[in-house]
Amino acid sequence: MLQFPPWKISLILGVMLWGTLMALPNLVNMSGAPGFLPKNGVNLGLDLQGGVYLMMEINPDEVVANRLEVFAIDVRNALSNKDGKPLIGHLSEVDGRTLNVRLTRPDADGNYPIDDAVTRIRKLNGSVEGAIGGAKTYEIEAASPQLIKVSVPATAEEALMKGALAKTMTIVRRRVDPEGVSEISITPQGNDRIILEAPGEPDATRLKNLLSRDGRMTFNLVDSSPSSIAAAEAGVVKPGYHLLTGPETGPLLVRDIPEVVGSDIATASQGYDDGNRPQINFRLNGNGASKFYQTTRLNSGKLFAIVLDGTIMSAPRINEPIPGGSVRITGSFTLEEAQDLAAIIEAGEMPAKVQFLDQRTVSATLGRDSIRAGIRASLIGLGLVALFMIIAYGLMGCFAVASLSANIVLIVGGLSGLGATLTLPGIAGIILTIGMAVDANVLVFERIREEHRAGRSPLTAVQAGYERALSTILDANITTFIAATILYLLGSGPVKGFAVTLAIGIVTSVFTAFVITRWLTVMWLKGFRPRKLAV
Repeated sequence: MLQFPPWKISLILGVMLWGTLMALPNLVNMSGAPGFLPKNGVNLGLDLQGGVYLMMEINPDEVVANRLEVFAIDVRNALSNKDGKPLIGHLSEVDGRTLNVRLTRPDADGNYPIDDAVTRIRKLNGSVEGAIGGAKTYEIEAASPQLIKVSVPATAEEALMKGALAKTMTIVRRRVDPEGVSEISITPQGNDRIILEAPGEPDATRLKNLLSRDGRMTFNLVDSSPSSIAAAEAGVVKPGYHLLTGPETGPLLVRDIPEVVGSDIATASQGYDDGNRPQINFRLNGNGASKFYQTTRLNSGKLFAIVLDGTIMSAPRINEPIPGGSVRITGSFTLEEAQDLAAIIEAGEMPAKVQFLDQRTVSATLGRDSIRAGIRASLIGLGLVALFMIIAYGLMGCFAVASLSANIVLIVGGLSGLGATLTLPGIAGIILTIGMAVDANVLVFERIREEHRAGRSPLTAVQAGYERALSTILDANITTFIAATILYLLGSGPVKGFAVTLAIGIVTSVFTAFVITRWLTVMWLKGFRPRKLAV
């Protein structure tokens, strides 16, 4: 217990050196440091750095409707004349929570192939991922000799909402932080709400504009005949089409069911055209490139609209088959607009449009005031604890204060090294750790005092004190660490910040109290060999 061979001393010094190097970026600029050294200090949370807080909600009705619109594309393919099966003419339309598939071509006897159509559509109906008992994703039934209704049952909707919430969180992160370097926090709340905290973001309006877009990218064939467009503008829309417009095009009659959808896009990025103007480049995946090629091969001379969130971004004419799957959108974009649109397309389509329920903007001034208050409280707490320890335990209290200072260095180094985000509750956790850090020293010193009063020599009293206090120290800190772990797993935002600093503080406190203080005490005992302990 009192033996410190050279390897132990080297290990202690190595840990302290690591902690000091990790904490150093918080005091000096480390941009020119070697690659193995950290460059950035502790990340500051929203309440310390300032930024934007948004609470968002997704509508279950929209999740279901969007899922049915995607299913309508599969229905169209299933009822086509592929694989030697006859074509079943139909029109598909999503009405609220129901997809209506209306057959349009009866046979010679005036009957519609309703049974064949239902059989083909049911083959598309797989089990929804995560649903209890392998429930089917859709309910498919013939409502009349001509009409098939497709809906999402309640047993599948809950699983769909969980998947939609997880996908929405992923897309929000990709849009807000496409490079993956910002310290944003995205946490779920219930089954349909998300909380976004973006430290350092000064513009809440830009974030809302970025997230309010559905990001639904589709490629639709166009009926550009003047008579059809004029009739649509007069209120008579051709079945299977709808009227759209865009900043670079006039009104066009766009086919309802797209040829290529957003899930067929592999990557998107902001680029420049031949005139050095911002444009958006994206590449289709294998399936999308194949569909794109077939569509352009079979529809020469027609307009092909690129639609984003119901607005026609571009509508080029198909002159020849286009292989490869590389597409670009040009237009009157600013650089920021092109970058944001590329981020939206790259992130993918939202399962449903997000609604903003709450918005807060935290000023950086408030954050700086909080940091100053936290530092002041930490210094006051450290000073009071140090004063108490020195008065109560004399020289050994000074050893405890030295280990307490090492503890603070290790906490800051741990936060920097792990890339953790420090919040205002996290500062509270550090202050709490300062108060708790001397608990182990107090337990040990009191045991040493008892053993010394019982007649033991200073050396044996110190050894007995550390041996008998070890189990108590471990019990107390392990139970607190378990509590911190539960807070981290079940909490969110500031609660997690408190849990992180508390957990790191517990580990460093045990190390500094039971290793560093003991090492300093042993060096003093062996160097000065006192006959009595001033405790």
